Amino acid sequence: MFDLTGKVALITGSSRGIGRAIAEMFAKAGARVVVSSRTAEACEEVAEAIRAQGGEALVVPCNVSHREEVEALVAKTYEVWGQIDVLVANAAINPVYGPMSALDDAAFHKIMTANVLSPLQLCNLVLPDMAKRGGGNVIILSSIAGIRGNPVIGAYGVSKAADAALARNLAVEWGPKGIRVNAIAPGLVKTDFARALWENPEVLAKVEGQNPLRRIGQPEDIAGTALFLATDASAYITGQTIVADGGETIC
Repeated sequence: MFDLTGKVALITGSSRGIGRAIAEMFAKAGARVVVSSRTAEACEEVAEAIRAQGGEALVVPCNVSHREEVEALVAKTYEVWGQIDVLVANAAINPVYGPMSALDDAAFHKIMTANVLSPLQLCNLVLPDMAKRGGGNVIILSSIAGIRGNPVIGAYGVSKAADAALARNLAVEWGPKGIRVNAIAPGLVKTDFARALWENPEVLAKVEGQNPLRRIGQPEDIAGTALFLATDASAYITGQTIVADGGETIC
């Protein structure tokens, strides 16, 4: 039920962190994986690691903030492998660390373009073909920052709340065509992206102190959740936001 043999999985932001962990885990489950981020060199390192383990990987660089690059990413995947069975919209940015009162319009638009508009663009490019082929799976990376307030990453949280809403609405629209769309809301995970949080001793101590598992997440923790959502193991789940935070939000 956790087999992806014969499937093609396109994963944005997969040169490091959660995206890389998802790409590597999907490849081990049998998927042909499209590794994509802004730089080809970083992607190729991941692809080589996957190939060294006997997997198949295609590198397609893409800055998801640029629609023409998003279109080229999808087009290249179809050109080489002819299909996309699983789409993981993982790429995201957070250029601002501080209160929303200090947020300028340009930064807000930048966050919303990369974190919300690009997943929608990807879905609009990929889902029609999935429907023609009888179904598929989409996973959008949200965050617990989209569930509760945060004094330093508020705009990012707004974008991640929108991602959860995007998953719900796309699930309603495309469910009759056999397509499932879900979101994952990670808690604090030890990645370069979240370094400003987990390198802060006060933040780290607070999370580890109140988290029932007494630790922050690792990229593989989120990859396992993604594998569940990408396979038949979750065949009756759609439109949901799966919280993977070690229980942080229940306390």
